[in-house]
Amino acid sequence: MTAHIERINIPLASPLIIAALLFSTAACSNPSAVSPSNNKSTATEYKEVSSSDNDTQTATQTKTSKPDFTTKAIATFDEPWAMTAIPSTDGKAPKLLVTQKTGELFTVDTATGNKTKIEGVPTVAYGGQGGLGDIIVAPDFVTSNTVYLSYAEAGTGSDSNKFGAKVIKATLSGLETATPTLQDITPIWQQSPKVTGQGHYSHRLLFSPDGRYLYISSGERQDKDPAQDMNGNLGKIIRLSPDGNTPTDNPFTDNELAKQFWTIGHRNVLGMAFDDSGQLWAHEMGPKGGDEFNIIEKGNNYGWPMVSNGRNYSGLDIPDHDTKPEFVAPKITWTPVISPSAMSIYAAGIHNDFPSWQGNALISGLSSKALIVVGISEDNTAAERYRYNMGERVRSVLAVDGKVWTLEDGNEAQLLRLLPK
Repeated sequence: MTAHIERINIPLASPLIIAALLFSTAACSNPSAVSPSNNKSTATEYKEVSSSDNDTQTATQTKTSKPDFTTKAIATFDEPWAMTAIPSTDGKAPKLLVTQKTGELFTVDTATGNKTKIEGVPTVAYGGQGGLGDIIVAPDFVTSNTVYLSYAEAGTGSDSNKFGAKVIKATLSGLETATPTLQDITPIWQQSPKVTGQGHYSHRLLFSPDGRYLYISSGERQDKDPAQDMNGNLGKIIRLSPDGNTPTDNPFTDNELAKQFWTIGHRNVLGMAFDDSGQLWAHEMGPKGGDEFNIIEKGNNYGWPMVSNGRNYSGLDIPDHDTKPEFVAPKITWTPVISPSAMSIYAAGIHNDFPSWQGNALISGLSSKALIVVGISEDNTAAERYRYNMGERVRSVLAVDGKVWTLEDGNEAQLLRLLPK
């Protein structure tokens, strides 16, 4: 195990010539687009994970410096989408909240694997990439028991056969009983306008470190143009107060809807996290190639669909970021794609299972079937450090107090604890 590293600056050294010749897998979170393996893990509780070097690692990395781990199966879910930890003050193994796209919400005891279904979840529009989405706890959860959820909602009336993401807050009641429920459900935000199709909702949720602001990623719903349209909130990162009101210091003032926006020009942001210095990072699925890792700063335009380091699925080119400097370029792009699905920043906390990951971004990959570790430097540059072949599409990753869990994608998806070797 390597020594504790506060923040790292390791240059990215992917073989550009080879990457330019490769055709990438479509960067899509929909399992129907990239078929998962049917070969789930065996009944054994533990399994080895390969840590062999790959093309995107730098020459300075060696097998001895790359932490190895085994995985322990905790519980199994069908089409899980997100997980978060319930705050623990007694030092015991945490309980997690886990969503399933089909509309179920569970608590799971990571010490025993016992699952409990939570009742009262609103009806979700399940289909395509839609359904029950993200789950986070409020900063004051210990006293309020408040949680925030996102999900796909079907339209009615003139919006019939159209869909959009919705965010609610609710009180989680009876957490320590056999029948926990969501109560006092309050709408916070919704995508506008609702559109046809069931892709690229994004609807990732995140609180600022001080708990004053709620960030919501709003996908462009596979329609490209909305990302630059100031009359709709698709293709944006939203910044609100916890009650859903719009902060007065948000950067855009074009209209009342635009006052919600923190940044614009996004495609499909499925991971957001603050690093240990309070800087916001997000990863974003590119089209055919060009997955992105971005530093998110107030008022920036990230260029979609005007620029991308990927190309259209038809094969038609899209101008690269360096051709239009008015748009903010990503710190990392991936071609072939990794299909990033979630992100968590590693911090030691009570435990320190992986000291060399300190301050790193842990990214789960769908088509890549990988866990990707990205180092972030003090000057806000970033580079992929390690990549682990997990053998299955990885839907989510979560670091809590120095421990790490991953969540597989699809049916019979396993919640895994990573155990250092």
